[in-house]
Amino acid sequence: MKPRSARIWAIGFALFALCASSARSSPARERQPSRAVGTLHHEAYVWQRAWTTPVRDAVEDHARQFSGLTVLNAEVSWNDRQPQVIRVPLDYSTLTNAGCPVGLALRIGAYAGPFSTNDRTADYLAELAVSLIAEAKANCLAVRELQIDFDCAESRLDGYRAWVEAMRRRAAPVPVTITALPSWLEQASFRRLVAAADGYVLQVHSLERPRRIDSPLILCDRSAARRAVERAGQLQIPFRVALPTYGYVIAFDVGGGFVGLSAEGPGKNWPAGVRIRESRANPIEMARLVQTWITNRPAALRGVLWYRLPIATDVLNWRWPTLAAIMDGHTPRESFRAEPRRVEPGLIEISLVNDGELDISSRLAVEVRWSRESGARLMAGDGLGGFELLDGGPSSMKFQSKMPLWRLPAGEQQVLGWLRLSEDREVQVEINKL
Repeated sequence: MKPRSARIWAIGFALFALCASSARSSPARERQPSRAVGTLHHEAYVWQRAWTTPVRDAVEDHARQFSGLTVLNAEVSWNDRQPQVIRVPLDYSTLTNAGCPVGLALRIGAYAGPFSTNDRTADYLAELAVSLIAEAKANCLAVRELQIDFDCAESRLDGYRAWVEAMRRRAAPVPVTITALPSWLEQASFRRLVAAADGYVLQVHSLERPRRIDSPLILCDRSAARRAVERAGQLQIPFRVALPTYGYVIAFDVGGGFVGLSAEGPGKNWPAGVRIRESRANPIEMARLVQTWITNRPAALRGVLWYRLPIATDVLNWRWPTLAAIMDGHTPRESFRAEPRRVEPGLIEISLVNDGELDISSRLAVEVRWSRESGARLMAGDGLGGFELLDGGPSSMKFQSKMPLWRLPAGEQQVLGWLRLSEDREVQVEINKL
């Protein structure tokens, strides 16, 4: 009995050891990270080069609603591998009173190499990083992090790590974080890269250059973003995810070929005959993403970093009511109405009021009616701001939007036209989508 018991014990011990070893090395085990539920931390980028009054106002009015801001502080481009730097003159007075932690962003354009921790390029970037932090400190701004946004090729991630190590060593104790693309997650070198940093921000928004005018234009695919976040969660390294609020205008020639694109800022003078399309961040889709992560997300996902903070003068960016609704965890609502205003006897001004949380971009028709029995006749009228005045009969007229890219941002209103009647009479208005 003794020898048989020993054999059974030995076999059992071997099976136990094999199972334990398998459990430690099982890929399936690595693919099941811990989960989290509940509200997310929300942060925002301030990416303007000029700190105008509207930029300062936006920070003053809304920074306290965020867990942090990351502000563009410098951009590096390359001319024959020599760095060319544009430094953004920050408004430190506004930032020190923002009411939330502030990080600095260093944007670095595409660079082919070579990379090293102690060559002239790495030294230059490390010195630049130190100078940005020192300037902020001299202006009484405590820097939460230095975030590096670098257009790095996937094949060069190990080289990029050398830069990160050099900057992190010089910037200490200020943490150095990096932005990352979903495709990087599949590279073995990515783990080594993030190990050299103090954290990373996963950017799931971008716009691929369209080949034709009918090519899909999607800034952030919700399903792809969810997959990328799940994949990042498998690494079990804390990260934030960057989501878009912005848009682009894309121009195509008469044959439908791509001409160029324009982001927020001064409008481009496109060649004659171009056709225009817009690609904007979809607030409904982004709201659903946030709601999904509130109810179930990888524990490694620590928050959302919005690109970028809404500014009152933005044309292609969301307005504050839209972002505020999503941050609050609900889907932005659409609500608008037409309002008549008596300017003087017989003169009526018609306005469109957007009192919802979504921009209005649908083509609209606003019918204005008055009593036929009143005997009042239309003497004159005109459409304004992209609306035209159409004949509606003896006691009604219609204002109709005619611009394909017309938009009324959330929280704003616009005069769309006026009417002058032969007599002073009340009017009724009705608004419909076309």
